[in-house]
Amino acid sequence: MKGSGLIVPIAALMLSAVSCGGGKYAATEKVYKEKAKGFAELYKASPVIGQLEQIHTSEKEWIASINFGVRKPNYVMIHHTAQGSLAQTVKTFHSAKAGVSSHYVIGRDGKVVQMVNDLYRGHHAGLGKWGNDTDLNSSSIGIELDNNGTTDPWPDAQIHALLVLLQYLKDTYKIPQANFIGHMDYAPTRKNDPSRFPWERLADSGFGYWYDAQLETPPEGFDPKLALRIIGYDVKNLEAAIKAFKIHYIQRDTNTASLNDEDLKILYSIFKKYL
Repeated sequence: MKGSGLIVPIAALMLSAVSCGGGKYAATEKVYKEKAKGFAELYKASPVIGQLEQIHTSEKEWIASINFGVRKPNYVMIHHTAQGSLAQTVKTFHSAKAGVSSHYVIGRDGKVVQMVNDLYRGHHAGLGKWGNDTDLNSSSIGIELDNNGTTDPWPDAQIHALLVLLQYLKDTYKIPQANFIGHMDYAPTRKNDPSRFPWERLADSGFGYWYDAQLETPPEGFDPKLALRIIGYDVKNLEAAIKAFKIHYIQRDTNTASLNDEDLKILYSIFKKYL
């Protein structure tokens, strides 16, 4: 064919753009593939092994349905790594002792590294609560951003890559705009990440919400605790919930668990978007 000479070079470029690991990561790639193979055996078993057997009743039977699919993520949780480099984070996510992972890591230069299949359960959220969900590991995609959490800026290349990734996730899994949150939102007593983060820029692109430019004074009887609960925060520790809300939306005086008049206007504006 006349154009066949272009096929190999183009394919080579595509393969080089999306690395499959290997090389110095050959050992961890092998572990990943072995674990994935084990999950695949469980998924394809028919009848299912080890489930119906646990139901202790005299009458039971496996009858396969034709209507089913894979579970899909419904949230995206954003983190900062609080480490020194993307390579250091990759090393951490290869540590069985650390026991943590994220589906994606994005470097300061915009490089996107995928470490867990979207359909697998990553270990990034930990203990927490958002709305009535206490296991966001099972229902979310975790994205770690290479940032030390204190002084690092958020480079345009990194945020642009994040926005591209978020659009893919939103479109592919039909994730609602409200369901793009930070680690601190879900685990306010333990986490403050991502801190100093450009949430407004994300909201402008349809990932999460931001408050209105023209703020209204809340009506008489407005209950900040109830508003935080409706947004999704766990208000058992109200001080922690307020601090997490301030880290996300106000980004000043984040060590104090008080809300001034301006803060209450912002809370009211966000609260109305969840009604």
